[in-house]
Order: sequence, then structure tokens, then C-alpha cells
Amino acid sequence: MTILTNAYPESSSWSTVAALKAIANENRLRILGWLLDPTAHFPPQRDGDLVEDGVCVGFITDKIGLSQPTVTSHMSILADAGLVTHRKIKNWVFYKPDRQRIARLRTALDLQLGAMGGKGKETTNRPDEVQTRR
Repeated sequence: MTILTNAYPESSSWSTVAALKAIANENRLRILGWLLDPTAHFPPQRDGDLVEDGVCVGFITDKIGLSQPTVTSHMSILADAGLVTHRKIKNWVFYKPDRQRIARLRTALDLQLGAMGGKGKETTNRPDEVQTRR
């Protein structure tokens, strides 16, 4: 039996599980995808650079079609999980992805899923079929 462990020390304020829970929501995953390529998904901003400063919460709200409090809640969850950073410019909050943390998440998943693979099971080309080695 393989136990899924966090690839980072327990004392770390960042957790693979927390990050996965944050992006398990379709809206948060979609927003994070947009933030990773902001110039492709948002118009230029007046008060901040899309890449350097991040994307204004108002632009995110307009694009996703949810209320501003709901978007703010989603962004807080992404920020708490360490996947985005934020800064206030004038009366607005701007969000951008924390690319180092996202890279760490990818590495952690590779390590954890790699550790789980090869433990007596291998998959075929069809994800719904699992073959057991004898």
C-alpha cells in the first residue's frame, strides 16, 4: 500500500493537498488558467500591467460571470493555497499566479503519482482498464 504524502515538510505553510482542493473547483481552475496567460484572456488595464501587476478582480468577475463577492471568495481560496498572489492598486485588487508554487505542485504530483505507479499495477492506453501484473 502506498501512502500519499506531502512532498514538502509538514512545517511548510504550503500543502499539495490544499492546492489540489483549491483547483478542484471548476471556476477556480478556469480562473487560474486565465491568469497563467493573462494577455490572451483579458484586455489591457488602465491601472496595472496584466503580467507584472496581475489581473484586476473586476476583469475576472466580468469574464467568469459570477458576483464580485463570489469571485473574491474564489480568489481567497487560491491565495490561501499559495497559487496566486495579490496586491492592491488604488481601490482594486490584482491577482497573478505564483508560478513557483504551481511548478512545485506539478513536481509534487509527479513525485506522488510516480511513487504510486509501478506498485503492482500498470495502465493500458484506456484509462478505464487496469491490468495487474502477475
